Amino acid sequence: MSANVNRILIGKIVAPQGIRGDVRVQTFTESPMDLQNLPVYGSNISSGDFRFIRRLNPTSNVIVAHIAGYDDRTRAEALRGSELYVDRDALPSAGNGEYYQADLIGFSVVRGGREIGRVDGFQNFGAGDIMELDNGDMISFIGADVDLDAKKIVID
Repeated sequence: MSANVNRILIGKIVAPQGIRGDVRVQTFTESPMDLQNLPVYGSNISSGDFRFIRRLNPTSNVIVAHIAGYDDRTRAEALRGSELYVDRDALPSAGNGEYYQADLIGFSVVRGGREIGRVDGFQNFGAGDIMELDNGDMISFIGADVDLDAKKIVID
């Protein structure tokens, strides 16, 4: 997996919603509501085509959106699995001690004082963030200690 640090993965279309071509989007942002104001694009989607409609429910990380030109359920089904991105410079700067996961690509991952690999990407299958290492291992990010200065992530 190679990372493009100029584009940040912020969501994925998981299913059509209704008969008018709307889609369900699993969001990877801190708040699903962030997709209201970001210039979102994907492989079949330019930034002006994406329109936020609503959050699925108050506790969900899934929103409903509409993609211009996909005006029925059959067309919307073709978008299933499409990843959604935002350009890095469209995001606000990270605060002191904060970071975007994309900033951690290439960091060494240390367990028990020994480097076990380097971060190649992140995955989230619903149970929390998982670091994908350059050696193919997948390690939970939950409870990880990130040292931005040393470019190192320490895990238990």
